Formats: sequence, structure tokens, C-alpha cells
Amino acid sequence: MAGDGVKLEESWKQALEKEFGEPYMAQLKQFLLAEKQAGKRIFPKGAEYFRALDLTPLDEVKVVILGQDPYHGQGQAHGLCFSVQPGVRIPPSLVNIYKEMEADLGIPPARHGFLEHWAEQGVLLLNSVLTVEEGRAAAHQGKGWERFTDAVIRTVNDECDGIVFILWGSYAQKKAAFVDTERHLVLKSAHPSPLSAHNGFLGSRPFSKTNAYLSSIGKDPIDWKLPDSV
Repeated sequence: MAGDGVKLEESWKQALEKEFGEPYMAQLKQFLLAEKQAGKRIFPKGAEYFRALDLTPLDEVKVVILGQDPYHGQGQAHGLCFSVQPGVRIPPSLVNIYKEMEADLGIPPARHGFLEHWAEQGVLLLNSVLTVEEGRAAAHQGKGWERFTDAVIRTVNDECDGIVFILWGSYAQKKAAFVDTERHLVLKSAHPSPLSAHNGFLGSRPFSKTNAYLSSIGKDPIDWKLPDSV
């Protein structure tokens, strides 16, 4: 899949080479082709399936934030969890992320939901499932993406040191349960969704905790403030 119009950043391509040779990835590719041939619209576009990996090379990862599925509305998804394309209304979970960032760091909420500035600094914004059908939330769960993204997380866990894993909600916490907490910092809280944000997400201060840890091990902190315009 990485070689047929879906480009992948070289360090990840090498680290995940074995996964691309596995039968489940061939089956996933066939599934996506069949869906497109049936006239279904798939988000994000093919060149952005691996956008999170392309923007954050393996040797530059400092932080991992796990999401679940891409947004399934027109023009939203572009390959980074919680992020939407410029000009798109900020989703409710991201509104709460911005609220917590303001309470934690004093950074006023951005007027857009485009998070590439974080990704370019080493924040791997990884969804568990990397594609979705338009208008059908979670339509591509159980097709193989979860196994692939498990391999991504395992690669970071095994090959990197001093990574901050930010796990919002039970789904992310279960998916990354194997992360070595002696070598990495794992921050857990409720999900920022409006349904659960008041159950422990708001007030959890993940941004300042992340930067304090990175500074303590000699890494540059993340500049969480997003550019005014994109």
C-alpha cells in the first residue's frame, strides 16, 4: 500500500516494512479499493492516510496522542487525530482541548482546528483507524488498521526513549496498555468529548505535564500555541 500512490516517510517505511508485507495489509488495500469502486467516498484522501507519520518522522517523535477514527464529514479529515482542515468548524472535542490548554497554559483558543504545527514539532497525532466512509462513523473499524497502528505504537515504545503518551479515554488507554511506563511518561484522563470531558479531562493539565517531562530529560518542550492563520 505504501508504494502505490500512498507515500510514506522513509524512517517509518523502514520500521514498518514487515507490516506492509503482511496479508492483512493486502486485504485492507483490497477492501479500500472495492469501497472506492463501489462509489463510496473515503476520508481522508489517499495521499493523507499516513499524514501523521509523514509529518512526524520516527526519530523526531516526542509525544503520541491517540484518537480513534477520522472525522467522517466532507472536508474535515486530513490524517491527524482531532485535527480538521483550515476553514472547517472546530469539532466539540477539540473545543474542549483548547479550553484545557487555556486553563493549563494560558493559551487562548485558536480560531481554527488545524494541528499540523504540533505534528511538525514531534507530536504524533495518530488515529487507531486511518480511513472512514463519508457519513458513517467507524465504518472501517475491524478491517486491519488497528493492527497496523498497534505496530506504530509498539515501534515508538520499543525504539524511542522518553516519549509522552497522552491517552484520552478508555479506548486509547486500552490500545496503548503495553507501553513501558519506566521508559516513557503515560498521561491518562477522560476523553475531551462533551460527553466525558467533565469526568476528569478538564483540569488534567496534559500540556504543562508534557512540557515539564520533556524539559526534565533534556528535550525541547512543545510550543502548543497554534499559528493565528493557516
